[in-house]
Amino acid sequence: MTAPICLHNATVLNGYTTMKDCGVLIKQNKIVDVFNESHFQEKDFPKDTQFFDLKGAYLAPGLIDTHIHGIGGFGTEDCKSSAILKMSEILVRYGVTSFIPTIYAGKKAETIHAIKAIVSAMGKEKGARILGLHLEGPFISPRRLGAQTPDAISPVDIELMDQLWQASSGHIINMTVAPELPNMRKLALYCIGKGIILQAGHTDATYAQMVEGIQGRIMHVTHLFNAMSRMHHRDPGAVGAVFIHPELSCEIIADGIHINPEIIKFLLTCKPLDKVVLVTDSLKPTKQKTKPLLANNEEVYLNKCFYRKSDNIIAGSAMTMIESVKNIVSFGLSLEQAIQMATANPAKIMRCEHLGLIAPGYDADLIVFNKNLNVLQVIIQGKLIDMKE
Repeated sequence: MTAPICLHNATVLNGYTTMKDCGVLIKQNKIVDVFNESHFQEKDFPKDTQFFDLKGAYLAPGLIDTHIHGIGGFGTEDCKSSAILKMSEILVRYGVTSFIPTIYAGKKAETIHAIKAIVSAMGKEKGARILGLHLEGPFISPRRLGAQTPDAISPVDIELMDQLWQASSGHIINMTVAPELPNMRKLALYCIGKGIILQAGHTDATYAQMVEGIQGRIMHVTHLFNAMSRMHHRDPGAVGAVFIHPELSCEIIADGIHINPEIIKFLLTCKPLDKVVLVTDSLKPTKQKTKPLLANNEEVYLNKCFYRKSDNIIAGSAMTMIESVKNIVSFGLSLEQAIQMATANPAKIMRCEHLGLIAPGYDADLIVFNKNLNVLQVIIQGKLIDMKE
């Protein structure tokens, strides 16, 4: 059994606000107390408690990446549990304590193979925890493929969906779909019954079709602005629906390329903060030190984000979650906003009620970082994680 841990003299970003001169007591894998430093001497700690003086460093919930394809030369496209486990080990270096590996649309056999690889890795992680998996397709629009390929997508097919669900052993958390596809309501009802969170993405939906999607509980939006119908004054489209409907939540990729920083700032003047989630959408060659750089079996080149060599289409980001937090702050938003979008918000939207906050009863998944926002230490389920490469 792991000894209790007390992290004190910290600046705590609890997921919503900043609390200076605070301490956190961890017992087994849970946070059991959050207290002011002024009460440190008078508290009755368990005899075997390990104490760590953070000397004013930031203490925050572990970052949660709900849309990630790969990192460090390992990715979901490898269809190997060993690759997913390497992602887990690498991600902690960048402050991520839990993640949802994301699978591109693909042929049925390949998709099932990738799903089973993720499921078989769950529970064996040495780093960031695998929460489940995200299917980015196959029921998406051929008109808004982004870097996905037309031969990999499918019309709505409930039998296929059931095969994917069975292969996942019930571990599909979220799924990107195009609300305008025929029979989408039937698929939505199937997914509601399984507890799958549906996201509108890779969609050419009209505004009216987005509203129909809301009626079918498609309440989250994949990488807002990217691979979706634009806002127009005669038809607000998918983008406009996000601005018009406060109940819709959305992902943003904050690398400064996928979305102009001024648009992110504008979004947060219109959208409730708790409806915006930072994701990386990072690809397999992110932080990879060797070449060639391959993503989804195609060669890509890096110019702040990844571009497909064959046609220069943006293929995905090359960003980590802690870099995303840094970027949000550099764009002129607050550190509290950045941390909330990377912790409390994704946990709430993905229904992981045990994560994303520093409060008694929550899982002890925490990160320590300095004033330059460089990660110093990661704690997962109350255990200090070895972050050496």
